[in-house]
Amino acid sequence: MLNKDETKNDQMINSVAVSAGAASKEKDERSFKFKAAAFLAGVTGVSILFGFGTTLAAAKKKDPHFFDQGLTGRIEKQTTEPISNQTTAAVRRRVPVSISSVEPGASLAIRALGWGTLYAVTGCSVLFYGIWKLMAVNDLKEFRLKVGTWLPTVPRNNSQGRTEFSGLNDLLQYIIDVDKEKKEASNINDTK
Repeated sequence: MLNKDETKNDQMINSVAVSAGAASKEKDERSFKFKAAAFLAGVTGVSILFGFGTTLAAAKKKDPHFFDQGLTGRIEKQTTEPISNQTTAAVRRRVPVSISSVEPGASLAIRALGWGTLYAVTGCSVLFYGIWKLMAVNDLKEFRLKVGTWLPTVPRNNSQGRTEFSGLNDLLQYIIDVDKEKKEASNINDTK
């Protein structure tokens, strides 16, 4: 028989093991959330770079001369001035024109993108912070529960059929079988 001290020691060891397991589970959960956030941020960044690069490439392909002017800030005016008597009217020469009031297209676009990003991030941050403070919550779990009480509940229906499959072929075969059963049931109802 175990005496009281040994029983208490066993209980303490079990409680320490359980709390260590809970701490490990919480650490794994936090690590998973961090990895998920990093993955989403990476995918978003790559998507933005791909979209921006594709747009720049399309703009350069459409009109390379004006694209280069937008990057350098040098604006050239085309004139039709013959070089000599032997040249035809179709020969044109580009003469650089200094226009100080016109901003290059690329720098204007980058400046607009910067201000737009600043306004969007600031506006959303203020909005979300205001909602957070108005709800008087301390963490995301509390926020989720509070919002969950305001929103309508989603009814959970118990599935009539299978929900887990060993692979894609198993799923497709199940869909075919269910479809055949429905057709047979409708044929039986139609014949009655």
